[in-house]
Amino acid sequence: MNQQRIPPAAGQESVWDYPRPPRLEPTQKHIRVVFGGVLIAETRRALRILETSHPPTYYIPPQDIQMQHLQPIDRQTFCEYKGAASYYTVVVGEKRAPAAAWYYTAPNAAYAALKDHVAFYASRMDACYVNDEQVQAQAGDFYGGWITSDIVGPFKGAPNTWGW
Repeated sequence: MNQQRIPPAAGQESVWDYPRPPRLEPTQKHIRVVFGGVLIAETRRALRILETSHPPTYYIPPQDIQMQHLQPIDRQTFCEYKGAASYYTVVVGEKRAPAAAWYYTAPNAAYAALKDHVAFYASRMDACYVNDEQVQAQAGDFYGGWITSDIVGPFKGAPNTWGW
């Protein structure tokens, strides 16, 4: 690692204590996603992925999303752990956020609970919240992690961090 691990204070987590392969866990934190002035998603039933050097990525059950605002697109990527991801463009009126959310229709067995749950890139939404704190998007938009005050890094994603 080229950066110094930031020691977590009481009540904080260090992303350098997260495992690889990533851990999937439920969370009862209040998760909200806002786009185009519309509350697109709200839940206390999210799942979060915790992976070494990355802030958590939150996956929201489709029942807690206004799915009429998500349009499937012809794009896929592949995660060595979770499998093939598909994408949505988020649309509210004339406002569009291309490839702003992703999901797994057939995740690998260890991540089966993620099936059809949706994760959003915070950088492409108006705002995303964990409890009442507006998140900061993970740099680079590759992993889509959400940074809050209870998470410390340094975080992978920014230029010159790919080799960590």
